[in-house]
This record gives sequence, C-alpha cells and structure tokens, in this order.
Amino acid sequence: MGFRCGIVGLPNVGKSTLFNALTRTAAAQVANYPFATIEPNSGEVAVPDPRLAAIAAIVKPAQIVPTRINFVDIAGLVRGASKGEGLGNQFLANIREVDAIVHVVRAFEGTDITHVEGRVDPVADAETVNTELMLADLASLERRVVQPRKRAATGDREARIEVALMDAALAELNAGRPARLARIAENERAAFQALGLMTAKPVLYVANVEEAAAATGNAHSRRVEEMAKREGAGAVVISAAIEAEVAQLPDAEQREFLDSLGLKEPGLDRLIRAGYDLLGLITFFTAGPKEVRAWTIKKGARAPQAAGVIHTDFERGFIRAQTIAYDDFIRLGGEQAAREAGRARDEGKDYVVADGDIMLFKFNV
Repeated sequence: MGFRCGIVGLPNVGKSTLFNALTRTAAAQVANYPFATIEPNSGEVAVPDPRLAAIAAIVKPAQIVPTRINFVDIAGLVRGASKGEGLGNQFLANIREVDAIVHVVRAFEGTDITHVEGRVDPVADAETVNTELMLADLASLERRVVQPRKRAATGDREARIEVALMDAALAELNAGRPARLARIAENERAAFQALGLMTAKPVLYVANVEEAAAATGNAHSRRVEEMAKREGAGAVVISAAIEAEVAQLPDAEQREFLDSLGLKEPGLDRLIRAGYDLLGLITFFTAGPKEVRAWTIKKGARAPQAAGVIHTDFERGFIRAQTIAYDDFIRLGGEQAAREAGRARDEGKDYVVADGDIMLFKFNV
C-alpha cells in the first residue's frame, strides 16, 4: 500500500535539500537556481517508530522491518504556473498524483541563496503557491462541471451528487479558499477526493529555518504556524541544512550532534510522522522469530483489510485475528504471557484495528 507525499514550494526554499536528507541520497539535484528539479524524484523512507524496537527486544527476531512512506520532490512552482508559466503544467500534473502535500516555505534570512521574488516572506510564498493551485483547480472544475450539470438537469441521481460536490468545491475556490475547507459529509468524502483537486489534499507546512532557530523556531516560522492553524493544516519547523548534515553522519555521531543543537530528535522524524498522520494512517505489527514488522493501514480499517495489506489471500480467506494491544504486549512480556493473562483477543471481521495492535491472522483459502 503506497502513500505519497509531494514536496512542493517556490524555487530555492530548500525542497531538494530536504528530500536528499529524507532519502539520505543525492537523488535530487541541489542548485541555487530555479528548476534544478525538473523530473519528480521519489524515495521511500522508513517511518520512525520506537515501538518496533520495544517489541523486538521481547521477541528477538532475525530482522526488524519498519513501515515506509513515499516522498516525491516536485520542482518549484512560480507565479503564473496555473497558466503554464515556468514548467507549470508539468508540475501541476505531478502534484495531482500525490496523496498529500508537504509545502516547504523559506523561513530563514540570508543573501547567499537567492529568492525567486526577492524577499523573505513565508506566508506570501505560501499564498503564491496556493493561489496557483486554486486557480488550476477552479479552471479544471469549471470545465468539468458542464456535462454533469446537463445530466443532473435530466434527473440523473449520480450526476446530481457529483454536481453538488463540485459546487461545494467551487464555492470555496471562488472565495479564495482551498477546496479542502468545503463541508462534505463523511459518507461523501471518498467521492469528493475522487474529483482529484489539488487543494482538497491534506497539507503540511514545513518552515525551513536557519540552524540557530532549529530548536525554537523564529518569527517567520511562528507566522507559518498561525497560517496553518487558520487553514486547518499541519506545521513543522525544520532546518533542512541541519537535517542534510545529520543524514550524512554515522548513527553513533548523530545523537551528539543533535544534543549540541538542543534537539531531542531529528526534525525529519517529526516530519515523517506528521506526514503519516496527515494521511490518516496508523500502524499495526506482526511479530515472530523471523521478523517483527510494522504495517500501514488507513485509520478506521477493519481486521480483514489489515490482513489484506500483508497478502490478498489473507483478506479473501479471513477467519479471525488474534489481537494484543501494544501496551499489554510490552507490559506482560510477549504473546504467551498475554494469552495466559487473557489479554490476547480473537477478533472477527467487524473489528476496527487500533494503532499499535500486534496481530496474528487466521485464514483459509
């Protein structure tokens, strides 16, 4: 199950530096001019989760396998992208293909890296990108709604539903607001997302600050956090330059370096977890002598769906799932002890998986 976060923003705000740090590679070219990234680079990164190590300490498996999330480095947008300026059409197409948007904004001063608009104002930068995405969505919807309106006028029920969703999005966009702020009933969420609107995607703002502000943020990053709160989006403060340096250090030296900067953990760990949460994902685990492994599912998924993430046969032939809550597994010291204490439950097809569950599936095909 692949989930993709697209890293977007104006040119020269630190997107590719952040991507390189995320993937610990130089896959994305870092250069001090716009459009250094033309083709979207993609990389899978492990989702940091200390629970894996805690489970493994009890089970002592041959290997530990974390769950992963995909990040895509998308080239910088510029004013007029919705009308094809820069490499607008290509970039907008790449954004449409991701599940969530990680929007990097420049929150550091300095003249050594040029700003495409000649000033440092992260909120204005975000508004530039957001405006282009809204204009592109607006133009797309105005074209696409014509035929469904005609069908709806004849009494077509599905067309009426589609038009109602499109109109809800159009109302927000015409008011200068992203489509994700439209009030959509829970049972229509999937159909709304199927419209493929860029501004309906969940957003995480990343305020890229200078090294001195990595632990505390600065005035620029606080404005970004206020903006995110108004929009119902997430926000993380990171120094991409520091993260790039940390990513190149041996694991043994990373802790010492972070301590010297007053950081409890790499900013990337917070970013990855925030991206994971942004997508509405949770983790369940399987644990045995061969491996302890983390698996990703959507929040609200039921036991058969979780089984299907491991193998489609598991979902097709699902019988039941032995389930142990993470806290019980750790407190009692493993599967056998949890069974003896009556904390290992057999759950059926209607069970909604909880974050952290340790599961063993029984199936027949």
